[in-house]
Amino acid sequence: MTLWSGRFSGKMDERAWRLNASLAVDQRLADQDVRASIAWAGALLRAGVLSQDEHQAIRAGLETIAQEFAEGRFVFAEGDEDIHTAVERRLGELIGLTAGKLHTGRSRNDQVATDFRLWMLDTLPLIQGAIAELQSTLVAQAEQHLTTLMPGYTHLQRAQPVTLAHWLMSHFWPFQRDRERLTDLRKRVAILPLGSGALAGSGFSIDRAWLAQTLGFNGPAPNSLDAVSDRDFVVEYLFCVAMVGVHLSKLSEQMVIFTTSEFGFFTLADAFSTGSSLMPQKKNPDLFELARGKASALIGLLAGMLTLLKGLPSTYDKDLQEDKALVFQATDILLTVLPALSGALGTITVSPERMRAAIDSAMLAADLADALVRKGVPFREAHGAVGRAVRLAAERGVSLEALLPEEWQACGVSGVEMSEVFDPLRSVERRAAIGGTAPTAVQIQIQEARKLLEGT
Repeated sequence: MTLWSGRFSGKMDERAWRLNASLAVDQRLADQDVRASIAWAGALLRAGVLSQDEHQAIRAGLETIAQEFAEGRFVFAEGDEDIHTAVERRLGELIGLTAGKLHTGRSRNDQVATDFRLWMLDTLPLIQGAIAELQSTLVAQAEQHLTTLMPGYTHLQRAQPVTLAHWLMSHFWPFQRDRERLTDLRKRVAILPLGSGALAGSGFSIDRAWLAQTLGFNGPAPNSLDAVSDRDFVVEYLFCVAMVGVHLSKLSEQMVIFTTSEFGFFTLADAFSTGSSLMPQKKNPDLFELARGKASALIGLLAGMLTLLKGLPSTYDKDLQEDKALVFQATDILLTVLPALSGALGTITVSPERMRAAIDSAMLAADLADALVRKGVPFREAHGAVGRAVRLAAERGVSLEALLPEEWQACGVSGVEMSEVFDPLRSVERRAAIGGTAPTAVQIQIQEARKLLEGT
């Protein structure tokens, strides 16, 4: 029997039932639904709606149900429309008619909104923990490669030398922003809808402040109409998750490139690689390609939720039943991708020789311009002189450092000790300002990162 069958004279058409029912999705809210129901029973007791004996029976029945869910013994019935129906039906089986008093003053509208927020409050630390694990992997790798040189790129063109540690830490900070966004989101999730009823508020003197405190919310929602319809927290959660996906995709794209034979900067462990069913020699970075692909799914889920909300006319509309499927899918994607990439990054083999060999003298052109500036040459003049030298070297088909003294002179470059300029390690060491690629500066980054991780 449905929770609303009294109004109707016959059964719901089977085709309509299949479309309307949501148990396949919202059964993931089982723990939260029972917890919220236990708190609601306490509020009804405080409001004088339930007697002590009734409250004790309801609470004991709900605790039994919670145990059944925890042990995988709960059996759903054919007529269970959603998780709320299932819990109330089972409570009736356990304690009889008293179970019918639990829903007094409560609607599935404020009930599901509360359950969903509780679920998200439970899930946010899991997401943040998985991100922190990946960050820890990046930091651990960075600590091993403070002086390992590699080309830095802009426009995917060789630009300036950097250290591998600096490159690794460049991915730490976006994930740190992701964790901070999720922390900030929590205060907007922790607003209690329960007690708002279907839309107009409960008809009983429910102590909503007590309810909020009992369930771990910051406070009750101030407007019942808004409380049952608000899904801003869902959109914001999906945005945060999508941003994590974008950052994972960016990292993955670079890993796909750097593990190619053409680059050969990294080699993936066999345990985190795949092969080809046709070509025996292949070793593919499928995990990173999948992470790159999953980012598009996360972005799509965000767009789907925004589209779902944009035209809803009233407080609660059944369209909102779709919100949980989007969030659950996004969460499952992220909690699958993050550990896999953390494992893959933690087991890579680095090829310092290949990375060092990819640094050519043209990448030190900016260092040469800086050296002229230190001799008193205005930067624009120095830039032009070095640019002419780069062009001349390209025309001659030689490296920049192979130009002859008279050629340097003709280009307007003089008075510089070239051996000091064309040293990649000295180049990175000179960039010691906060945030730079110098080992000393990167070490400061790592120390800051460790403090942030220790505070999680």
